[in-house]
Amino acid sequence: MTDSKNMHDAIPALTAFGPGHQFVVYGDACSGVPGAPHEANLKAVNAVIQRLVPQPEFMLFAGDEVVGYTQNPDELRAQWRYWLDVEMRWSADRAIPVWHATSNHTTYDRMSESVFAAVLPHLPRNGPPGQEGLCYWLRRDDLLIVVVHTLATSLGGEGFVETEWLKAVLAANTSARHKIVLGHHPVFSVNGFSGAYGRDIGPECAEAFWDVLVEAGVLAYFCSHILAFDVQVHRGVLQVCTAGAGTGHRMPEGIEYLHAVQAVIDDRGLRYQVLDTKGTAREGLSWPTPMPSAGSWRELPARGHPADLGFENGARRPVLLRFVGTASSDSNGSEQTLLAAFDEGRRTRFWIGLRGATQRLTVIMAPEEGRSPFYSLGPTVSAGGAFDFTIMLHPGMGPGGFLVKDGDGRWSSMKSTSPWGLERLRWPATLSLGFAQGADDRPFRGRLDRAAFAFCPE
Repeated sequence: MTDSKNMHDAIPALTAFGPGHQFVVYGDACSGVPGAPHEANLKAVNAVIQRLVPQPEFMLFAGDEVVGYTQNPDELRAQWRYWLDVEMRWSADRAIPVWHATSNHTTYDRMSESVFAAVLPHLPRNGPPGQEGLCYWLRRDDLLIVVVHTLATSLGGEGFVETEWLKAVLAANTSARHKIVLGHHPVFSVNGFSGAYGRDIGPECAEAFWDVLVEAGVLAYFCSHILAFDVQVHRGVLQVCTAGAGTGHRMPEGIEYLHAVQAVIDDRGLRYQVLDTKGTAREGLSWPTPMPSAGSWRELPARGHPADLGFENGARRPVLLRFVGTASSDSNGSEQTLLAAFDEGRRTRFWIGLRGATQRLTVIMAPEEGRSPFYSLGPTVSAGGAFDFTIMLHPGMGPGGFLVKDGDGRWSSMKSTSPWGLERLRWPATLSLGFAQGADDRPFRGRLDRAAFAFCPE
């Protein structure tokens, strides 16, 4: 139950529409040391979770509970004991189970793997041989939760993860209506912080790992490690990175913030709110995004105002764009505009088009005057080839909010190095189709048969 003294500060939790599962995901506290700065940060995040009404049914912690990185097992166990018995005592008192993922601060060698399994005896021992208590799975009615070890020493250490066991577990649980996977390392780079093994799952494992998730119909992969909140979707599966439970001093100032994610899964999919240490919902998402009816599509005008197309400053409603045509057959790699947004005589602030000899679909966003633009990269088109791009612009997904639908009807976020998305863009006064600020400014050199837009239902 929620403490009576906190009732006036209660935070309404998202709840299921009918049967479902309401929970919290967070990670990267790097605490376990009395009086250290991260202890206060974790306490502030935990205080927000304690104000949720109703309280979460369970919590997922995506790793880096303690600062770790010690070769003294007694010191590591002492950090865990302080974290479990003091800092997280409240969750045990409220009988909220916590399921943990391994991580670079807690399972960095065989000794620390052994300590992890020993101090968390409630974790199932149903992982692959040698990874019992490190990899595991559990069922909560129609929800399957699989926790993977993304730095297994038996496979190579940081950035290596078992995939055959994961595939077998998912195949054995086809009766689960909802499937989520929890691990520490992202598969897809977050905010441009890329680097195989140290930051992302290594290439030997990453593609096979994501193939397994896609083929099994997994809803989301939750991870942390990169100190940010970030959401992307790849081939229809969400990657949600939440690493805001304590290590605040290394977060990009003014962009990221300490946080926890309160989520619900039901027959409509996944919904979440990202809560900062004041209890304010800074970001949120409902996935899958409802699609508009075929009759709701409208043709894009050759020139117009962004607001007429639902592009408004501060708007959170997703908009779909569709471009159908034939690519240029020449070898000129100069930019070709599909859609541009600008103020007369000033730098184009938002641009969608094809770039380079490979004619790669690209979104360019220049939200700040005098600063370099950000690029989001999509698929390429062969010279003279037909294309049919359906693009989603989702203001609630940050840099992952530029999405393209593939030939199988699945959404994928475009590759981006930006730390933010449409939420920081101030829309200019004018939109143009097929060229930027004039008929001779980066014109589209192929044939554009259709350009249309539609609003996603709220």
